[in-house]
Amino acid sequence: MKKLFFFAIALLWTGFSSFSKTLSLQGEFINPSHRYIQYIGRISHKTPDAIRFNYPGVQIRASFRGTSLKMYAKPMSGFFMVKIDNAAPFKISFNSPSDSIVTLATALNDTVHTATIMNVIEAFHRQPEFKGFLLDKGKNLVSPPNLPQRKIEFIGNSITCGYGIESVEASDPFTEETENHYYTYAAITARNLHAQHFVIARSGIGIYRNYNGPREGSPDCMPAMYNQTLFNDSSEIWDFSRYIPDVVCINLGTNDTSTPGYDTDRLYNAYLAFHKTVRNNYPKAKIVWLTGCMLHGESLSLVKNTLDRLSDTLHKAGDLEVYRFDMTPQTGELGYGASWHPSLLQQQRMADELTPFLRKLMSWTD
Repeated sequence: MKKLFFFAIALLWTGFSSFSKTLSLQGEFINPSHRYIQYIGRISHKTPDAIRFNYPGVQIRASFRGTSLKMYAKPMSGFFMVKIDNAAPFKISFNSPSDSIVTLATALNDTVHTATIMNVIEAFHRQPEFKGFLLDKGKNLVSPPNLPQRKIEFIGNSITCGYGIESVEASDPFTEETENHYYTYAAITARNLHAQHFVIARSGIGIYRNYNGPREGSPDCMPAMYNQTLFNDSSEIWDFSRYIPDVVCINLGTNDTSTPGYDTDRLYNAYLAFHKTVRNNYPKAKIVWLTGCMLHGESLSLVKNTLDRLSDTLHKAGDLEVYRFDMTPQTGELGYGASWHPSLLQQQRMADELTPFLRKLMSWTD
């Protein structure tokens, strides 16, 4: 399988390492429940010594003193992008049964540094757990910079997850190795706007019918899992008061209409019901319904028309903070990721389109 090698420069950055290797627990151990560790995204605190998550885009951020930083996690927790201070981001993995401690930084200046780690895959098969950091002996965390005040929530499917983004062949199958949320339109847009972003997304999911699902709908579609802290665990319900977004971007409908056999009335009714759910959770948020770049032809027209109808209905009912935005359909000129998904360049184009729209909508001028 061919891959993009846009991490090459980052991997050569002096003082950083992206390889996975089991190391001994030496140094100053920092528990994951430490008050100076910041989390962005849906995480489970049920076990304070092991923070659980599986949505893409979950971030862990901490500022520390010292020359090195190691991350402690459950083996097989998956793939992460790491950024230390202003250096180039790089990728690490916990991808074997022996991977439990990975070096994120070494040979740094002995001063204060800030690390941001992002989960970049949809990890429902892996059940990732973050178990803490290891610092130089005698060193400690310090109070981190404030998180951005601006907040976005992205609700979506494989496009939002970053399915196949590191592959350059449309014929490639899905692998976790080529999925990378860090380079999606959602993550790039959030960085462009200096905003936090939460992600609730899974490949193949629909608003009422998952990919190639039955006409009457799929039981595990987005409305069914939206209130879950972990998308494969219905026992822990998310507390929506923990994150109140300024704007919610919803990109659903591609999977519902991707194969024949969908029901247009069920599609519309599902959009309407889900909008009411989101509005109930976030009464003051602006809600933007998107069409994604993988829609074409009849499916594109249907989803556009259905979302336009939804917007009109809601406006007439008094909800004036509903908006529409359509991504430019992909044509292949920017290449494809795995399984005909958006390439890295296509994801960048989507971010280039969405960023100015949200900047104007939210009056986020800087």
